[in-house]
Amino acid sequence: MAAPRILLCGDAVGRLNQLFKRVSSVNKSAGPFDVLLCVGQFFPEAPDQLGELMDYVEGRSQIPLPTYFIGDYGVGAVKVLSAVSKDPANQGFKMDGLRVCENLYWLKGSGKFTLHGLTVAYLSGTHSMGSQQIGTYSQDDVDALRALAEDPGPVDLFLTNEWPSGVTNRAATTDLPQGISDSAGSSSTVSEIVAEIKPRYHIAGTKGVFYAREPYANIEAVHVTRFFGLAPVGNKNKQKFIHAISPTPASTMSASELRVTPPNTTSSPYTFVGKTAQTERTEKRPSSDASDSQYWRYDVSQKRQKHGGDGDDSKLCFKFLSSGSCVQGEKCHFHHDEDAREHYLRGACFDFLNKGKCERGPDCNFKHNLQEEGRSIPRRPGSGSANSNRSRECWFCLSSPSVETHLITSIGEHYYCALAKGPLVEDHVLIIPVEHTPSTLASPPESEKELIKFQSSLKMYFKNQRKEAVFFEWVFNRGTHANLQLVLLMSMTVQSNQAMKVVPIPSSKASVLQDIFTLAAQKLGFKFLVMKNDNGSEGRKLLQMQFDRKCSLFYVELPGDKILYHPVEENEKFPAQFGREVMAGLLNKADRADWRNCKPSKEEEEKMAEAFKTRFQEYDPIH
Repeated sequence: MAAPRILLCGDAVGRLNQLFKRVSSVNKSAGPFDVLLCVGQFFPEAPDQLGELMDYVEGRSQIPLPTYFIGDYGVGAVKVLSAVSKDPANQGFKMDGLRVCENLYWLKGSGKFTLHGLTVAYLSGTHSMGSQQIGTYSQDDVDALRALAEDPGPVDLFLTNEWPSGVTNRAATTDLPQGISDSAGSSSTVSEIVAEIKPRYHIAGTKGVFYAREPYANIEAVHVTRFFGLAPVGNKNKQKFIHAISPTPASTMSASELRVTPPNTTSSPYTFVGKTAQTERTEKRPSSDASDSQYWRYDVSQKRQKHGGDGDDSKLCFKFLSSGSCVQGEKCHFHHDEDAREHYLRGACFDFLNKGKCERGPDCNFKHNLQEEGRSIPRRPGSGSANSNRSRECWFCLSSPSVETHLITSIGEHYYCALAKGPLVEDHVLIIPVEHTPSTLASPPESEKELIKFQSSLKMYFKNQRKEAVFFEWVFNRGTHANLQLVLLMSMTVQSNQAMKVVPIPSSKASVLQDIFTLAAQKLGFKFLVMKNDNGSEGRKLLQMQFDRKCSLFYVELPGDKILYHPVEENEKFPAQFGREVMAGLLNKADRADWRNCKPSKEEEEKMAEAFKTRFQEYDPIH
């Protein structure tokens, strides 16, 4: 596969006609290019320049290439981007760009995502010491980026608006562009974080000049880093504002290829900066050993409204909440809270969970409460561990006051059916144990018989609609309530609590379902195990016999006679939305891959449930 071809641009400052005319010309003469990445101020400097930008935002002018920007400040930025943030399609935990208009995406705050095989990290806006506003990043964004960058594998591209302070240190070039040493447009914060994440390419704007530094070696990394500072579009000194690169993704390179060092490579310009940053972080909290002093953790001891406890263990570990694991393990000074992680995965704001408040206010895309549609947060560890307490607080237990009864469509002795919250497609169903049970695979034989009846009835119901039913379950080994989703060959929804999920898909797509899941597994670095499921129950019996209850498990029952399953190891990073994302791609419903983007009102849910009950009545095994 050919390496992606990337165009880099400095401050656009609203001069989009000139920018995209140049992009079209370069694309025609030297392309095709895959994407344009813009750093520095993207919005205009004066109100009379706003009309040019709005022509693109409102669709009167066309953008020739998928374009991502981080310079979210300037005239019109607040108005345009506030509307972008409120767009339902942009809600949820989105790090791969909020869509502004066709071919234009805003990289907000900080994040990390994959683009044409390249791992891209970014820090948008300029640094803010106070409450976060559009056009600024906070210490929270910096800390979150550090946590995300701890994942294995190099970051290919790192985008910042500000230059890193000290980038010219140890540079071999003596003829530096005028103004490059000025402090304006430089940031020690960017220096610290770039020294930590060690990207292969670092691109920045705001200085008003073009500067391509010699590659420099990184401490504790085999690869070198290349820095590019880009000038503004249409600058008077005719400094270069467009630059092309074609980097091979690190994920496809061998160790020897990553180690290649160009002849003009220098020492790292940030050696002293890294030591200073490490010293400052060490002084902020106690350290158990030398390596621990280099390990970042989210410290908000002066700001958080305590949920209980006086030490660091009452502060939440961002790495654990975001990925489900922490390489520090028991050495981590911060709290690994399973309940908080579940709420984080359901859309709760990390700042709110960690501090009791969020400085972003209405601009934050995440929930600022621990209840949703009548569902309450499970108790923190130590506040009650009996099954009666679990049942009372669980979203799914029928005995719980938190269960959303208006979504329930059928109730048996051991299982009940309910429509999914945030359905991917119409008739997206959950099959849920009546009692608090961590997995349908842990159900006794009499319960299993009723489950099979529900599955058979749903298959018949969807078959009559020329659809196929796909069942899957994410068995998360944390004692949560099982919920088996029915994916009617249309898509699946994986929520943090277990249940069998059922989502309908057109019968015409059934033949490619296994291939799609296999490909998705390959991209995550694992291979599904395959099991025969001849009569609908034998496969589940074999799965129950092989299932080790000490580990987590994802499995999907395909139409026909196969079950795909994958035991998830304790430290393995497995996406909570894996099943739903695979099905959303199959059904060309990428905008509905996150269930939080698909939440109808309670009135709409009641109508959907009543309509399903009417259609399903003749198939319902309970009647």
